[in-house]
Amino acid sequence: MSRSVAIIGAGPAGLMAAEVVARAGHHVVVYERMPSPARKFLMAGRGGLNLTHSEPLDRFVERYGPDAPWLAPAIRAFPPEAVRAWCQALGQPTFVGSSGRVFPHAFKASPLLRAWLGRLADLSVELRLRHTWRGWSDDGALLFEGADGAPVMARPDACVLALGGASWPRLGADGSWTAPLMAAGIPVTALAPANSGLRVAWTPLLRERHAGTPLKRIALTLGHRTVRGEAVITEAGLEGGAVYALTRDVRAALDRGERPLLHLDLRPDLNEPELTQQLGRAGGRPSLPNRLRKASLPPVAAVLLREAEHRPGPPDAATVAGVAAGAAADAAALARCIKAVPIPVDGLAGLARAISTAGGIPQGTVDARFMLRARPGTFVAGEMLDWEAPTGGYLLQATLATGAAAGRGLLAWLGEPAGDTATISHTSPVAQAARLG
Repeated sequence: MSRSVAIIGAGPAGLMAAEVVARAGHHVVVYERMPSPARKFLMAGRGGLNLTHSEPLDRFVERYGPDAPWLAPAIRAFPPEAVRAWCQALGQPTFVGSSGRVFPHAFKASPLLRAWLGRLADLSVELRLRHTWRGWSDDGALLFEGADGAPVMARPDACVLALGGASWPRLGADGSWTAPLMAAGIPVTALAPANSGLRVAWTPLLRERHAGTPLKRIALTLGHRTVRGEAVITEAGLEGGAVYALTRDVRAALDRGERPLLHLDLRPDLNEPELTQQLGRAGGRPSLPNRLRKASLPPVAAVLLREAEHRPGPPDAATVAGVAAGAAADAAALARCIKAVPIPVDGLAGLARAISTAGGIPQGTVDARFMLRARPGTFVAGEMLDWEAPTGGYLLQATLATGAAAGRGLLAWLGEPAGDTATISHTSPVAQAARLG
């Protein structure tokens, strides 16, 4: 028997839940407050849509850190291989990049989204735009504010909440869903930046002359954790993959009332003796820039060392004292400084500019089917849930996987077999034609 199902949020989690439920023959309506669906998904694809990662599944799951036990069943049920097959069935084949990341051949999100929306239309999924969710009525109906500002009420048999986090609010996910949930007595962990840039109080010289300068093949250390990768100096601080990977640690330190202190290794591929040898090739008493060139370091390295020398605060800033004097610099002392340039962090760049969101609906609030314990028949997926992941395909993979899991959980709650989500792509006309061909 066909049931009515509401999906609130037309991002990747909501659309995946809609596909799973619609394939079971139910009438699905997707409500979205923006004028068009999946705006953040499209933005993410502008620089190359990183769908997932090709590393072994056990290692893949470990990337979610303390959230891995919670997310693992959903990801194993709809793993990276299934995401690639799903894309292939939509006419968007994928490839593995040199870093192991997986991208569509089109390298952007728009062709994939068009094909996906076409598939959903074929499944009779309705998309109602400019509908803002306002919570529940006293008797449990879903309340919306329609495109014209008029109230809209819906009474589906079940629903999936997939309203995203709160990063990049202009694209749709502004975290406003926290208010109706908390008003309904559902706990929500405070939303916070994840995969965020860091605020650093650079001097005017560095800020004005070197904002936008990349730092390639570096390592950043906070406490006992070291991350290798790349970063970019910005007017406000630091951005980039190596920075984002430390966001959780920085946020935890800030929450403890500490001022996090990063150490920047400008040549992680060399140990101190090797670096000292390279720096010593300049001979005599050369200038600091000449020594740094001998070690294949960019001009900004000298500025960063001088920055650390003159910045007040952390005691180990004193380790670079005198190094930037130039001709008197000792190669061994300089090597020690290059391997650990101290950078005090003032804070995170802010939620509105973060790549993703930490916080949200905690694990204990939902059951194994991703259904709210306090509201039977209401399921949650995607970034609304309190988990976080590094960049590199892990964010979108978990978003799609939890959307599929919420769809399966909803079908199970309705008393119907959920089927195997990993095979949903193989039932499309495209895949059938490929098999017959």
